[in-house]
Amino acid sequence: MKKRWRLSQTHLIFIGMLAGLIIGFAFPALGTKMEALSTIFIRLVKTIIVPIIFATLVVGIASHADLKAVGRMGVKAIVYFEIVTTIALFLGLLVVNVTKPGVGIDLGDAGLPAGLGQAKHMTIKEIVINIFPENFFEAAARGDVLEVVVFTIIFAIALSLIKEKKKPIIEFCEALAETMFKYTNIVMRFAPVGVGAAIAVVVASKGMNVLLNLCLLIASFYGAIVIFMLGVLLPVALLFKVPVRRFIAAVKEPAIIAFSTSSSEAALPKAMENMEALGVPRRVVSFVIPTGYSFNLDGTTIYLSLASIFAAQAAGINLGLSEQLLIGFTLIFASKGAAGVPRASLVVLAGTLASFGLPIQAVAVILGVDTVMDMGRTAVNVTGNCLATVIVAKWEKVFDKKEETPGEGSLDDGKTLSEASL
Repeated sequence: MKKRWRLSQTHLIFIGMLAGLIIGFAFPALGTKMEALSTIFIRLVKTIIVPIIFATLVVGIASHADLKAVGRMGVKAIVYFEIVTTIALFLGLLVVNVTKPGVGIDLGDAGLPAGLGQAKHMTIKEIVINIFPENFFEAAARGDVLEVVVFTIIFAIALSLIKEKKKPIIEFCEALAETMFKYTNIVMRFAPVGVGAAIAVVVASKGMNVLLNLCLLIASFYGAIVIFMLGVLLPVALLFKVPVRRFIAAVKEPAIIAFSTSSSEAALPKAMENMEALGVPRRVVSFVIPTGYSFNLDGTTIYLSLASIFAAQAAGINLGLSEQLLIGFTLIFASKGAAGVPRASLVVLAGTLASFGLPIQAVAVILGVDTVMDMGRTAVNVTGNCLATVIVAKWEKVFDKKEETPGEGSLDDGKTLSEASL
């Protein structure tokens, strides 16, 4: 008996986007009346932000914060992650300011929010003071992601220091995260309607030019990740004398899996197996890759920096360098630990835009083409984490220069890493 073919969520979102384009172009009066549907979707997305960032950050940091247990390797891995991620942030900001994909779109009467206007006149001292919350619950109610993130990081570090007593809290946060994953899945069932409505409203009011802007956004993103891989990852590999050809052969399969499935988790077993076959010791692989899934999201960082400034450009808000960097570093910290969250980038982006008074309508518009960019950012995340394992092994001088083909070698116990970990 043949299986019935069913439309995936991605197919439904594309259909919703197409329907919104048609309605907005052919029936503009109806398109402008669909704003309520888009607003409902955005409000539902905003309810996800604080609990999911809190839960995933606590679990991610509290599980890996004991650097004494991993010694120099842990410190070196974290330092490498943050340096490379910061470079990815600057690259994303550079590309989006050069290509300006959001210029020409009007997502609504966004104007210059009072909060952002005040921030432009604050000193560095005042900006630093204002990222520390007086009241976590008040910051959460306002949707101030940066304050929530700062509190959560300190809370998670404190939690990691209480040893056995931390277990119930981590288990609660894991349960909360799993619940919010399911909640996100429920909300995303409404995504085709929300995306279609958002596109219909924009097209009805501004015409079909929005398609050109979205295509430019996609082109800017893929251009940025090509520059990142050739201009950052390749020189780093050469600097540490990584066997580039063998590394490419080893990372090719997990990168293709990541690109085709848009899932870092799907590529994890093969990535770990191939890195060990390449010559990275199991203890390095088993620490660096899972930790990198929380702390080394190069593709996601480029995407978020592009998308956030795209939203500002669409609202006609001219951000200075300091404001862009503050938004960018907020995105970096807010995305820690959220690699396993469905549509994690959407959640982080929505929260950050809301915090800085940028038009959150941009999330619904970008979501229509998010899948196209999700494939690229996931492949870059996986590639960057695989390279990080080799870098750390080289740095620790434990890299084995064996010449066997990745994927064909055997481990000491005759099992692949993915089999041994099951």
